[in-house]
Amino acid sequence: MTATRRLGSLDVSAIGLGAMPLSVEGRPDEERAVATVHAALDAGITLIDTADSYHWHADEYGHNERLVARALAAYGPGADGVLVATKGGRGRPGDGSWTIDGDPAHLKRACEGSLRRLGVEAIGLYQQHYPDPRVPYEDSLGAVRELYDEGKIRAAGISNVSVEQVRQARGILGDALVSVQNRFSAEFLQHRPVLELCTELGLAFLPWSPLGGIGRADAVGSGAFAEVAAGRGVSPQRVALAWLLAVSPVMLPIPGASRPETIRDSAAAAELVLTEEELNVLPMVGRAAARG
Repeated sequence: MTATRRLGSLDVSAIGLGAMPLSVEGRPDEERAVATVHAALDAGITLIDTADSYHWHADEYGHNERLVARALAAYGPGADGVLVATKGGRGRPGDGSWTIDGDPAHLKRACEGSLRRLGVEAIGLYQQHYPDPRVPYEDSLGAVRELYDEGKIRAAGISNVSVEQVRQARGILGDALVSVQNRFSAEFLQHRPVLELCTELGLAFLPWSPLGGIGRADAVGSGAFAEVAAGRGVSPQRVALAWLLAVSPVMLPIPGASRPETIRDSAAAAELVLTEEELNVLPMVGRAAARG
């Protein structure tokens, strides 16, 4: 049985799939992209993270959401229990840059578009992608709250936020807030205070780019991950994900993948329980040492 973690009222696989690489620059062809999603489901993954802004060219807004929807439909009934989490509030003009739009009206339109592309009556987890410095955060959160109250989303999440913004969102969204998605990895530990708050509040913490730096010899801690991996006969990436799971019981990594073999390796991290001796040579960030 696949290890699970709590996300709001749901139990989902302890490792999710970050679908962004399937739609942005350097993406695979659709056949391989769909095969990657199917490999994730075959491996027991029940959480897929996407966003309306995960695309390459300016004229293909929502590419990743449509791709995920097609892949799930092609998989058949076995995909019924998958939670698709999407995000709104960012854009990609097509030149490689990112924009931010936290205007309440935009967020509501974005959610409607995501509903259509995903082909669902309500989005399982809807996340505001990035706080907009031009818009009071409470206004953006108010729009998300309205979407929840209207039944268009079943749960809410926030992304790229500070400790103060998590507390603010908690006050506005209440129990509708179930997750926080910030960058976090062995080479990027700056959001440790946010993770600690999420652990305290019982909010799922979805680290984006969870494997950052693991494949680079000059990255912080990469040698230690390689050492543990060699001793276990597994990849350093698998060890890195297992380490994240040991850091906090609310940690729910969503590694990206563009090949079936990559996501199969990542999914296997949910069953890799590191020993205290192994954990002691890896970065220390207040581990709770709890497995889901």
